[in-house]
Amino acid sequence: MSDARTRNVWRRWGYGVFPGDLFSYILHMRPAEWPIMAAHTAFGYVLAVGWQGVGRGAWLHDALLPLVLWVVFLNGGTLAINSVFDRDEGDIGYLNAPPPLPRYLLHFSVALLAGGQLLALRLPAGFSIAYAICFVLSILYSVPPFRFKAVAGVDWVINMWGFGTLTPYAAWAATGRPLDFGHGLVLLAFCPLFAGLYPLTQLYQFDEDRRRGDRTLALILGMRKSLLVAIACVVLAFGLLGWAGVVLQAPALALAAPLAAWLAVLLPWFARHASWTAADHQRGMYRALTAWAITDVVVLLVFA
Repeated sequence: MSDARTRNVWRRWGYGVFPGDLFSYILHMRPAEWPIMAAHTAFGYVLAVGWQGVGRGAWLHDALLPLVLWVVFLNGGTLAINSVFDRDEGDIGYLNAPPPLPRYLLHFSVALLAGGQLLALRLPAGFSIAYAICFVLSILYSVPPFRFKAVAGVDWVINMWGFGTLTPYAAWAATGRPLDFGHGLVLLAFCPLFAGLYPLTQLYQFDEDRRRGDRTLALILGMRKSLLVAIACVVLAFGLLGWAGVVLQAPALALAAPLAAWLAVLLPWFARHASWTAADHQRGMYRALTAWAITDVVVLLVFA
């Protein structure tokens, strides 16, 4: 407990400012992930309003409520309820040395998720429906007897749709703008793109997952097939983006740059994976995240 509370300046400040275990509730929402989630959510908003809409300056005020609901209430509540049922003692995603679970974390996480749903009703129907879908997926993902996060393949499908496509779609829907076919293809492309990224996040944990008996998607597929799946999904994603470029008459040739970034990560990884250490695979994952960020920026330059 003392290590969880005092391991760094951020922890010491938080436990000093917030009374009791209140800061533990915040930590189990994993705020370290919020910038990533906020960026992918805001992607959908910028895609909808365009660069001119961003330049007018009102977009931040208009986007603030949907961003807070999606990132803090939905994503934070999902990660908190995940902590309740995982009961991890070691480092977990976006939270090293997690503090002991506070007494009412389950109640807190359900209140976040449900409260966010109620507030989402103030926004256009598309946003509140997307929130409701992801609310249900969060329960199915983490809570027994469903706990689909432990079912390899099902966890993949939930994440590729929930994070890949529904997250930016929700921000688009918050603008009230109807979704046209071309921009629908852009949002759909992020489903296979995340499907390609997801197994890459598991390769560096192969040995640890095998020791724990976890049956992750990457372990079931094996390293070689996981990388082949990643390559195929990325190519499919860029095929959809290229189709969107034709439909929207956008300069889709610019998409060659992020595609090249992905292939520069994945092809050497596939060629050398047998000799790579866990640290090499972890570095590969971070390079893939960089390719994702490049994709976001170029897609907005092409289609927004």
